[in-house]
Amino acid sequence: MNKIRVRYAPSPTGYLHIGGARSALFNYLFAKKYNGDFVFRIEDTDIARNIKGAEESQLNDLIWLGIIPDESPLNPKKEYAPYRQTEKLELYRQYAQKLVDMGVAYECYCSEEELAEMKEEQLSRGIKSFKYDRHCLHLTKEEIENYKKEGRKPSIRLKMEDNADLSFHDLVRGDIKFNSSEFGDFVIMKSNGIPTYNFAVVIDDHLMEISHVFRGEEHLSNTPKQLQIYKYFGWEPPKFGHMTIIVNENGKKLSKRDNNIVQFVSQYRDLGYLPEAIVNFLLLLGWTSSDNREIYTLSEAIQAFDPARLSTSPSMFDNHKLLWMNSYYLKNIDNNRYFEFILPFVDKNKEVSSLSIDRKKEIALIFKNEINVGSEITSELNNIFENNNPLTDEENELIKNALNKNLFNEVANRLENLEVISQESIKSLFKETQKTLGIKGKEFFMPIRLALTHSEHGIELFNIIDILGKKETINRLLSYQNN
Repeated sequence: MNKIRVRYAPSPTGYLHIGGARSALFNYLFAKKYNGDFVFRIEDTDIARNIKGAEESQLNDLIWLGIIPDESPLNPKKEYAPYRQTEKLELYRQYAQKLVDMGVAYECYCSEEELAEMKEEQLSRGIKSFKYDRHCLHLTKEEIENYKKEGRKPSIRLKMEDNADLSFHDLVRGDIKFNSSEFGDFVIMKSNGIPTYNFAVVIDDHLMEISHVFRGEEHLSNTPKQLQIYKYFGWEPPKFGHMTIIVNENGKKLSKRDNNIVQFVSQYRDLGYLPEAIVNFLLLLGWTSSDNREIYTLSEAIQAFDPARLSTSPSMFDNHKLLWMNSYYLKNIDNNRYFEFILPFVDKNKEVSSLSIDRKKEIALIFKNEINVGSEITSELNNIFENNNPLTDEENELIKNALNKNLFNEVANRLENLEVISQESIKSLFKETQKTLGIKGKEFFMPIRLALTHSEHGIELFNIIDILGKKETINRLLSYQNN
């Protein structure tokens, strides 16, 4: 077997999408399984849509996930460089001219308006899939001169073979058959000198010696066009595998406008997802293990990965499963890694951010088994310190009953006299207070929780007292008693 070389080749028109991350992951796993190379290159010819910083952001997010390219614009190999399409436009023009010289491509002077008329005419005859009518295939010299006098600049079209077999074996879907007659002559170089996707990707993959391509099924219809180019040049195409689409919980194709799903890896970073949790989730988004195992480290995924187990059915993006998986990883990482990860989210609370590192660690560890994502610790701390959620009528009634029974005053007085705040001492304090006042269960604990946090839910009461401190806890209790 020749050296395995795969690639992930995004456009810098946005940030790393969760679907793109999955494609990158599967290519990476395949390469590493067989000691191959994972290449990151940039398809940046849609200059008007390119976003400043998008290339850097995508590369950084891949590295954060652990999907580290062996080659990229920042880590090139001389024999394969450059890694950005805009840096090799002349190269594409040269290869396009070769096809023209071979008689399998030709200049096309048709304007956008004329092409639109062709489409309308074909639609009127019930032809929904437009095929160019080869108007420019046999232009005379006089016709070409007239077009040039009008100031028209030609594009270059590939002349598809007539009734030729363009079938291939898909690594995911098996044998797929196409006939060249299904496709019209398509543009390979635009009139502005920019190559089209289907042309540039063939040149790139050939020159970079890409051996395998795993990509989304939306590229399936592009494959026969690319195979035609490979055939004309006499090059061996890479082996293709087309992965199924990702759908939401309603079974609809994942859209960037779907607000029910976080779309970009950078957003998951900001929310406090662990990279290993996202990678593990993406692994199972269209691939199944032989034993239905769910938890994989990246190195384990490399060993287990088999493209034959890629699904041929749409993959459902399950938010709940991703949340569970991140919670699992949070609970199981060691405390030092946990604190390193969680500190930026702890520091977003102004009261805690000014505390010592040791105190921050103590507070952070309280939440290790309580939160699903890092940003939840910020919300939890904000809720505890701000204490400003409006109370319901039922909650106000619980507070009123507690005041009538002198609960807050009793707990505050006992707390004032407590020398050491610990889980045992607070437990003992509660027990003695319950005995003295004759209050148990919800009527005892819920009013205290509401007085301290204005919420019925959250971490253990002792931990709330520990975070607030003795003085603030007493002040909050007595603020109700004194009203």
